Amino acid sequence: MSLQEVFRTLPDKFDAEAAEGLSAVYQFDLSGPNGGAYHLIVKDGACTVQTGAHPHPDVTFSMSGDDCLGVLSGRLDGPSVFMSGRLRVGGDLGLAMQLPALFPSVR
Repeated sequence: MSLQEVFRTLPDKFDAEAAEGLSAVYQFDLSGPNGGAYHLIVKDGACTVQTGAHPHPDVTFSMSGDDCLGVLSGRLDGPSVFMSGRLRVGGDLGLAMQLPALFPSVR
């Protein structure tokens, strides 16, 4: 499955109850041949995915497209990728830490 296909499936894996009262934009800046820019908008218990950069994200994740695909497909552990320095997080770290709870079936 391609990275674009994986991002398209995220709204189907979204836990609306976990996002109650949350309004946030998560930006993914992905490098390499499988890279690109995507952002998730979480608002009013819903999640939408769009391509490109959002002008005012609350959190930005920067990593390779391959690492992102590995994390989203469950082959790689997000915290391990972060601790190894292959994932950089900018913005609100609290919101970044909430992301796994919003997508419990993505492991």
